[in-house]
Amino acid sequence: MRLRAEFTTEPFDGEGNPPPHATETFAALEKHGLTCEFGPLGTSAAGPDEVLLPALQEMLAVAFSHGASRVTLQVEQADE
Repeated sequence: MRLRAEFTTEPFDGEGNPPPHATETFAALEKHGLTCEFGPLGTSAAGPDEVLLPALQEMLAVAFSHGASRVTLQVEQADE
């Protein structure tokens, strides 16, 4: 099954470069070969459930180890 995840990390930093908890989570997902998009309002990743779900567990650990105080995550089934 193909899934799509969208998430944001906090605290938000509106000025300058994105914080490490945002950039490092993107890198953690991208290295798994997922289709990823990094934007000003959040990050998305899509791929097979057997790849995406373990990658999301890693992403959460990376976010908190790089200063995130909160991660808001939504996962849905993607159209095939």
